[in-house]
Amino acid sequence: MDYTQLSSWFVNSTDNPNLSQTIDAKNSTYYLSIPKLKITDATVTLGSMDLTKSLIQYPQTALPGQLGNTVIFGHSVLPQFFSPKNYLTIFSTLYKLEQGDEIILRYDKSTYKYVVEEMYEVQPTDLSVLEQRYDNKSLTVITCSPPGTYLRRLIIRATIKI
Repeated sequence: MDYTQLSSWFVNSTDNPNLSQTIDAKNSTYYLSIPKLKITDATVTLGSMDLTKSLIQYPQTALPGQLGNTVIFGHSVLPQFFSPKNYLTIFSTLYKLEQGDEIILRYDKSTYKYVVEEMYEVQPTDLSVLEQRYDNKSLTVITCSPPGTYLRRLIIRATIKI
């Protein structure tokens, strides 16, 4: 399997008809920063499927700042190869985040600050992390775990800071 393509990340995600749809949005890109990990203005692409060129927002998930769950995927490799400018390694140190750390999204001339609330792992068959709830503004950041493998998915959940 080619894990640089979003469709390979979850078992049966290639059967998901929403995966091939692009997100209808004014802007097709926005930017993610994680100060603790020295990630600054990493490009997030809406509707793209190639993790070698950017981080990717999962189709049919909320846009930054909107009610719902914004879901962003990024690639990871062994942590010693981490580079905040290389999309193949950008999330290799994501496991170092802790409750209270900030993730910043810049979209459509606005800046949204999210605070990490929890971190956990799921199996590739667990699609519940993609679910949309419209009672808050949340962010889910996903990468493979342990870094450099495809065994599980590391999930970072954050909520918007008001």
